[in-house]
Amino acid sequence: MMGLWSRPIRTGSLKYIIRVLMDAPTIDVALYRFTQFWNLLLDDYRLNFGQAETTLRLDLIPRSPEARVNRFGHALMLKLTHGIVSWLVGREVPVYSVGLAFPRPSFAADYPILFPAPIDFDGKHSQITFGAELGKIRPVRSAADVRTFLARAPRDWIFTSYHEHAIRLKVRELLHADLGRTLDDVSSRLHMSSRTLIRKLQEEGLSFQGIKDELRRDLAILNLVRNDVSLAEISYALGFSTPAVFHRAFRHWTGMTPGTYRTAQRSISQITKP
Repeated sequence: MMGLWSRPIRTGSLKYIIRVLMDAPTIDVALYRFTQFWNLLLDDYRLNFGQAETTLRLDLIPRSPEARVNRFGHALMLKLTHGIVSWLVGREVPVYSVGLAFPRPSFAADYPILFPAPIDFDGKHSQITFGAELGKIRPVRSAADVRTFLARAPRDWIFTSYHEHAIRLKVRELLHADLGRTLDDVSSRLHMSSRTLIRKLQEEGLSFQGIKDELRRDLAILNLVRNDVSLAEISYALGFSTPAVFHRAFRHWTGMTPGTYRTAQRSISQITKP
């Protein structure tokens, strides 16, 4: 959150958010307090908490038409809401729906990892919706739980543990440890046949190669931004037979070549340096 808004969010803010929420009698009160805390910090957006007969909803609303839409900032704010509510309840709570106020990006398939719910793009506001029954649940956490939660943040609130997302994350984790692993290698480590793994991924609209390509794209971007290694080194490390094949794949993923992407990111970095 530190650099995603027009006013930087100071270190330690999460601790005080938790303190504000700890003694809330119910989750709907906790959500209201959550919005009020953030509205003291955010200049370009405000959080609005609304209740209906069957739903609870939190909207991220721009304070002016000029407010910049930061895709990561919007998604992270909604996930923080889901994560903190789940922690207060003591289990991962269901999400009815998620709406995001920006066009569907090329990496839209990544969003279900964060949100176990239907996700819409190009909305008027970014928003997350829960069932109304959640509002009357009493938080179960004590002051003794806070230290562990803060020490493990963001691990304990940024990922979903829903079963339907577990296979994708496990496949990605195994490939991250070794990009050379084949479908047979990964399925064996997951204690299932290759056919079963293919079927489970297809049920989620996924494929083994698709997950591998998404991971290679993310690692390529990370290396281009953070490291000074050559494009040839990156391409071979990611398992491409030649730099030319890597160039074609990266252009397909992002719409630009690796060299152009690196140059653009460095230019942005120079412009945004204080």
